[in-house]
Amino acid sequence: MRSENTLFVGGPLDGRVLPVLVGPTGLPPKTYEIPVPRDDGLPPEVHVYRRVPGPTGRLGLPRGWQYAYDPAGRAGGGPKWPWRKRR
Repeated sequence: MRSENTLFVGGPLDGRVLPVLVGPTGLPPKTYEIPVPRDDGLPPEVHVYRRVPGPTGRLGLPRGWQYAYDPAGRAGGGPKWPWRKRR
């Protein structure tokens, strides 16, 4: 599998560049979840990052992707179908 070095902005990984696996289309996943274990035996805390366009280049076009921290932290999500009840 191919990976791409991707910048993380905000949250606990602010400023880090990590290799992220890309899919068959060359795009990284829309969300990136990072579980952080706790010392008190509770389930791990999950930090969620969302894919956003990267910094713009000379022509004003985005160069690659980066992940921005999502403090709401709702992982997954999937498509928002109109006939599905919101939780």
